[in-house]
Amino acid sequence: MRESSYPGRYWHMLTDGRMQCDLCPRDCRLHEGQRGACFVRARQGGQMILTTYGRSSGFCIDPIEKKPLNQFYPGSSVLSFGTAGCNLACKFCQNWDISKSRDMDRLMDQASPQTIAAEALKYDCRSVAFTYNDPVIFAEYAMDVADACHALGVQAVAVTAGYMHDQPRRDFYARMDAANVDLKAFTDEFYFRLTGAHLQPVLDTLVYLKHETQVWFEITTLLIPGHNDSDAEITAMSQWLMRELGPDVPLHFSAFHPDHKMPEVPATPPATLVRARNIAIQQGLHYVYTGNVHHAEGDTTYCPGCRTPLIVRDWYQIKQYRLGADGHCPDCGAAVAGRFGANAGNFGRKRIPIAINRA
Repeated sequence: MRESSYPGRYWHMLTDGRMQCDLCPRDCRLHEGQRGACFVRARQGGQMILTTYGRSSGFCIDPIEKKPLNQFYPGSSVLSFGTAGCNLACKFCQNWDISKSRDMDRLMDQASPQTIAAEALKYDCRSVAFTYNDPVIFAEYAMDVADACHALGVQAVAVTAGYMHDQPRRDFYARMDAANVDLKAFTDEFYFRLTGAHLQPVLDTLVYLKHETQVWFEITTLLIPGHNDSDAEITAMSQWLMRELGPDVPLHFSAFHPDHKMPEVPATPPATLVRARNIAIQQGLHYVYTGNVHHAEGDTTYCPGCRTPLIVRDWYQIKQYRLGADGHCPDCGAAVAGRFGANAGNFGRKRIPIAINRA
């Protein structure tokens, strides 16, 4: 399908003749021929066009723990892909060459939703992940891929900043089985200054996922030295998560490395992630992980009842798995939140780029 022929949803006309995009809180207002802040949604011929439908920046098979999802069929493989563009403007973006790209020619891999689903099945991937850039901006494509995956028994995973309006949110997550949501900080000042967005819509997405869907989701916070890593902010965030979502939503703290528009900020010390993890656990969260560092304790899933190690990892490699398909601790019988099989997968730490034939 040609990029200029795929109509997007979520827009309405204003009385001044402009078209307003209703997908995310940016509410871009477009004259004919203009693109939104995400760069991939455009007004063309009196309608909204999604310019990246069926086009990808590449496909790769990853461990599900890399998304990161530690309690969604651990050890399984996931077919990952993204497109280009983003509806946030994070100065610290770790994938800026993809998310901020305006070069549509880099989207060399083309595939229909049915082809992607078939390839996932062919490579024995339990799920397909929309990642590398935010799937919110290519929601129509992601939802169609999810539908095609479900038809073949493959699950759909969104890796997202969670910045979207209510109706698109409902349509989008009706198709998703799991998600990892970036909670980039816990102050609106950070969001406005460093991402060009606001905190509240992200919190709204998290509350919606917890209380109105069956989607399994985990949360990731990238800790940036001097910007969102204080004890006070981590404590406030952990308390909000406990109060609004409960203790069973996994939280990942990951390490920043100097990139994009913040090359002068130092990399996050491993000790910062360990400190943040300890604070979150002290506030009552059951499952808190450290990412981008080698920290065995922070990679391990513990029983929320007796604190016995149940899933022991070395980076993305499952070293020990003591859960059955019912997700209960074999020692004390406590339920472990998540989606589990009788056995862990054995995909390990591999990363396998693949080419998909056009279809």
